[in-house]
Amino acid sequence: MIETKIRKVGNSAVMTLTTEMLTLLDAKEGDTLYVVRTDDGGLKVMVEDPTLKAALAAAEIVMDENRDLLQALA
Repeated sequence: MIETKIRKVGNSAVMTLTTEMLTLLDAKEGDTLYVVRTDDGGLKVMVEDPTLKAALAAAEIVMDENRDLLQALA
């Protein structure tokens, strides 16, 4: 487990990513990170994945095209 602190910068709260964290994420300064909430209430941090991004964009198009059908199934 890696510990980090939250600090105030202007009107924002900022978490510093250590070199160790960046290495574990295979990330570098300037990369885009995504944070999602997990089923157990935790957070998952992921580096932008172009393949996943393309799949999500395609899914969004399909959902938009079939919104009424999906709503009826819900």
